[in-house]
Amino acid sequence: MDSDVTILDLLRKQGLLTVVQLSDVLSVTGTAVRQRLSRLLAEGYIDRTAVRPERGRPYYQYGLTNKGRRRSGQNFADLAIALWDEIRSIEDAEVRKGLMQRISRRLADMYTDQIQGGDVVERLIALSELFADRRLPIRIDDSGELPVLNVEACPYPEIADHDRSVCSMERMLFSEILGESVRLAECRLDGACNCTFEVTSARATENQLPMI
Repeated sequence: MDSDVTILDLLRKQGLLTVVQLSDVLSVTGTAVRQRLSRLLAEGYIDRTAVRPERGRPYYQYGLTNKGRRRSGQNFADLAIALWDEIRSIEDAEVRKGLMQRISRRLADMYTDQIQGGDVVERLIALSELFADRRLPIRIDDSGELPVLNVEACPYPEIADHDRSVCSMERMLFSEILGESVRLAECRLDGACNCTFEVTSARATENQLPMI
């Protein structure tokens, strides 16, 4: 199996599956499947239902949770581009900005339970862990006066390549999640190696990031 996403995609496409069925489709041992399923269960991406047939031994069927559906559906680039084009088609700049802010706020609300922390330092660490789980690495640089988020892989490459305004929504999202003012300092579309976002709130200077 290449990754956990392989199992999530199978469950999204085929519905409830057993260990035996997953083992057959993936051509791996049942032990390997169970190890992967145990991790996905612990992370809340799947759940399981006990089946007790009239004959034979009981067994489990595995399916996606809402969290798992969101993760397995994150590769629908065509849909994302179509939706973004509709946002861009709104001629009134203030209306368009307001819609982007509402979308950012909605996404931030979805991540609330995963971004815990009493201060910006803890929330920055939780944010980097959240994106790492989605295979979107974020490196935190605390060498300067203010912390910087280096986004090493664009979450929206298909959109950003032809409309950089999506970077504004990403900035809004980070600001909503962290509860701090954030600005886009560098962008890969301008030739930078990574997109970098600076936390500009004065409150952030009151804490020093630990080495991670």
